[in-house]
Amino acid sequence: MKKWILLLVLLGALGGIMFWLSGQTQTRIEKNDNYTDSLAEFRKDTVERTKEQEMELLLNGISLKNFGYRVRVTDNLQVLCQGRMLQDVMGCSILRSANGDVTIERGTTTILLRQGSVKAEIDGQKVTLATPYQYDINEQMLYLPVSSLMNAMGYRVMVSYAENQVNFEEITPTDPLPSRYDMREKGRVTPVRDQGRYGTCWAFASLGALETTLMPYEENVYSTDHMTLNNSYRLDVSAGGEHTMSIAYLAAWQGPVYEEDDPYGDGKTVEGLSAVKHLEEAIVIGERDDEIIKGAIYRYGGIETSLYLEMEYISYDSQYYNVESAAYYYPGTRKPNHDVVVVGWDDDFPKEKFSIQPEHDGAYICKNSWGEEFGDGGYFYVSYDDVNLCGQSIVYSRLEDADNFQHIYQSDLLGWVGELGFGKTEAFFANCYVPERDESLEAVSFYATGPRTTFSVYYVPEVNRPEDLADMKFLVSGETRYAGYYTVKLPEPPELTEGQKYAVVIEIDTPGSKRPIAVEYAADERSAEADISDGEGYISLYGKLWNSAEEAGCNICLKAFTNDRKAVKGPEEETESEE
Repeated sequence: MKKWILLLVLLGALGGIMFWLSGQTQTRIEKNDNYTDSLAEFRKDTVERTKEQEMELLLNGISLKNFGYRVRVTDNLQVLCQGRMLQDVMGCSILRSANGDVTIERGTTTILLRQGSVKAEIDGQKVTLATPYQYDINEQMLYLPVSSLMNAMGYRVMVSYAENQVNFEEITPTDPLPSRYDMREKGRVTPVRDQGRYGTCWAFASLGALETTLMPYEENVYSTDHMTLNNSYRLDVSAGGEHTMSIAYLAAWQGPVYEEDDPYGDGKTVEGLSAVKHLEEAIVIGERDDEIIKGAIYRYGGIETSLYLEMEYISYDSQYYNVESAAYYYPGTRKPNHDVVVVGWDDDFPKEKFSIQPEHDGAYICKNSWGEEFGDGGYFYVSYDDVNLCGQSIVYSRLEDADNFQHIYQSDLLGWVGELGFGKTEAFFANCYVPERDESLEAVSFYATGPRTTFSVYYVPEVNRPEDLADMKFLVSGETRYAGYYTVKLPEPPELTEGQKYAVVIEIDTPGSKRPIAVEYAADERSAEADISDGEGYISLYGKLWNSAEEAGCNICLKAFTNDRKAVKGPEEETESEE
């Protein structure tokens, strides 16, 4: 009974409180008069802070700062990330068309962005973004509004301005690669060429892969004649070649040039032509890994690789080749003898279509250089089980306009011929150069001889003797995922003085390597013309004591890229110019 009395008392009290509240004026939170101004000031300060101090990118809480990806924050606090980060880390395919449209693909998701517009499409559904994408002409880099896009790709974007971080957290794990991908259907290949009876398949494969890098935004056909006749190896067109020669030719700014300026097959070259593009990065995948290879094609472009072809040019008769299905499978022990471009794959390509049936379904789609009459309009399908294909794969992953830097300093025209080191994974190496005018050091390039290489870049303002190299000044550090050729742009370019010798220094650590430094030297008949008299390079284990590379018979593969320094006018000059 007491319980019921207590309950009635409580209910009565509650009813009285509700009656009293009903008689009060309704309250609400109102914005302070200074709210709008304070918010604008906060946004302005935040944007300025992110410009002064780069925001750190994280993937599932793991920092990506070693890879140098950059972030932009708009005035309304929308985050844009470099498209390169979405390619490298998320495995996205990003295609920029000539009309300014940008298509982003990941697995089964397709996103279409319009230049200068917040109107977009995600899997055919129209959406409105908070901000449009940006394209930086100076950087030649896309910046994409990730806050509006990443949820469709299975990621949540979490921004902390207090910690100056952007974290991408995967919420829906998905396979970023489709089961079938064909670059022909994406407008990412140039026309099939015909090498004739010359031994130039390596050059056709190199340039065929290179040509896909900027497509479909820009379609260029580059001169094979120029590459074969103007590289520093000085080989005959019938001698054959390989990717190290191609990378060296491109990295040295010897090419590429347009096919129309130096046509193929006339047995001569046009001298005095300048490179129309500059290679900034070439990835070397040193062993067969189908997920890595497919991902590289999807993200960056066609792959230059080699295989053993039993049939010869024009004659397609081989027990390993099915003419009707243009399918090839070689299970034997012969080494590669021919280079092609891999432009796609089909996981469901039937194994029954091969003359000799492999164990598994699936094939890579390869572009050959035997004209359109060969295979499927110049293409053929090579079984996943082929013993040679993609044993080593090269991707020309970054190509920029020829005005990205004004000057190049180098002494390694043959490129990566061999390696040097101290029996450890780490080492220092340096090259000395004398600027021809007052310049700024904008970038350096070098080779990573193995995957997961970490590096730091330094420079020495004035070098009079090798001991001066110990007085190095730090510029930037980073990491590479694969072996290959890399260009590193410097965030704060040092000023160089005309005629004053300086040095570029790299500290490198390549896991699993005992000789992590790439060098040029006369290793065989092909590289016999290596000129080591044109360089001043040094190597060191700890960066204190330095040994001459030239005395060891080689040049260090380390280039410097500069721009002219703009003259600063004094007060009198400015006054005169105004008058």
